[in-house]
Amino acid sequence: MTARTDAVDLFVIGGGVNGCGIARDAAGRGLRVRLAEMGDLAQATSSASTKLFHGGLRYLEYLEINLVREALSEREVLIRAMPHISWPMRFVLPYSANMRFESDTPVSKMLSTVMPWMKGKRPSWMIRSGLFLYDHLGGQHLLPGTKRLDLRGSPEGAPLKDEFVHAFEYSDGWVQDARLVVLNARDAEARGADIRVRTKVIEARRDGGHWIVTTEGPNGREEHLARAVVNAGGPWVEQILKGTMGSASREHVRLVRGSHIVTRKLYDHDKCYFFQGSDGRIIFAIPYEQDFTLIGTTEAAHEGSPLTAECTEEERDYLCDFTSQYFKEEVTADDVVWTYSGVRPLYEDGASSATAATREYVLSLDAPAGQPAALHVFGGKITTYRRLAEDALAKLRPHLPGMGGPWTKDAHLPGGDFAPEEVGAKIAKLSQDYPFVDRKWAERMIRHYGTEAWAILGAAKTRDDLGRDFGATLTEAELRWLVDKEWARKVEDVIWRRTKLGLRLDADQVNSVSAWLEEHAG
Repeated sequence: MTARTDAVDLFVIGGGVNGCGIARDAAGRGLRVRLAEMGDLAQATSSASTKLFHGGLRYLEYLEINLVREALSEREVLIRAMPHISWPMRFVLPYSANMRFESDTPVSKMLSTVMPWMKGKRPSWMIRSGLFLYDHLGGQHLLPGTKRLDLRGSPEGAPLKDEFVHAFEYSDGWVQDARLVVLNARDAEARGADIRVRTKVIEARRDGGHWIVTTEGPNGREEHLARAVVNAGGPWVEQILKGTMGSASREHVRLVRGSHIVTRKLYDHDKCYFFQGSDGRIIFAIPYEQDFTLIGTTEAAHEGSPLTAECTEEERDYLCDFTSQYFKEEVTADDVVWTYSGVRPLYEDGASSATAATREYVLSLDAPAGQPAALHVFGGKITTYRRLAEDALAKLRPHLPGMGGPWTKDAHLPGGDFAPEEVGAKIAKLSQDYPFVDRKWAERMIRHYGTEAWAILGAAKTRDDLGRDFGATLTEAELRWLVDKEWARKVEDVIWRRTKLGLRLDADQVNSVSAWLEEHAG
């Protein structure tokens, strides 16, 4: 039997960063919003990024100036809105005369014509010019600008091969990507949105002035009436468009797999490296979860379900070999403690390769006269998710009269109601208020929950007051928070998305977490 729910203004399909960002923005404008995610929030692309709020320095070679400008202007907005899960980072770009352009970029083609003797190499002046443009395209106040580094005798140069004498250092931002999604969903719910996880949309059809959206989930089969629908299915956007919604659209996505490896900690300072390979590709090496280094990403066409994406042995070895071109100590498969892979749904623009495909998002509005509207979201990146949400609602405004105006630019996400420069003080205060919480534990709590860490720890006077200890500072009190407040239901929701404690828990501890969730989360 199919139950009928209350009607809403906007039904959002997809619980990734774009879907949750749109739901949050719409709810804050006074719309009645419902979101359905077939699995867990951020279960696919949105938890498998390189976890950077960045402008996309390499996109300058593709002359994607508008994309870079928009992303750069967003970095500081986002860091100020969520200083607990996002923070500025400095990136070190070691210089070598052997650095090369990718051969199919507009800039490389131009240079091969006007400077053929360079044979695709990146001269120092060109890199500095690109970084100058990067510093000034979006305007910045929180993030310092580019400077030149002498690597000899410096902490930044210590892990690198001696051939790297100079480097450029510039700014970008870091973000805990899956937590970004969950906190947008939390804020959406706080503003009245109905967030439904593990609820699959199996059909959406127009009926008079409304959409009828049919779902299967924990409540069984249900029908939802909506004035408009947003298809934010990420890598499933085309499948939803043509299958679930029955559209005859000719629009397509190109699925591009990006794989990453996590290794033991490869160096001691807190800066990232931007490495350029002899094949024209670039990768990052980033301090990760206090004791590890994150390296990525690859880019390859992906076939099959996005949920089957995994880092192949070839991709792992490629990343190890690439990194070993820079570090004194060789990086091998034995150093790898975890791998992950995500699939980006890029708008099919006819580019010759996955690398060359546009990173601009495309919002496709389907609104026949006299019928309810649908908006399909193609592409996008975590850095521009807030702007994408604003643009999406601007397109829907004629079809949803009465909605409020933009509001998210100056609004904090839950737990982020403090200034970026206060993070250290918050960590110290948490340890002071809870003497049994050491500095490392306090840092993890603040970097995950911000000021809500105090709500999780509550009135505890000792570690035992937090209930069962599952290892790696994961307690029953935190698990209850993740279940009650953040829609966690399965062990992977907890240890690989809401946290990254899967890097630290052993098999028996993971099984204990799983058993607790089966008993308490349903």
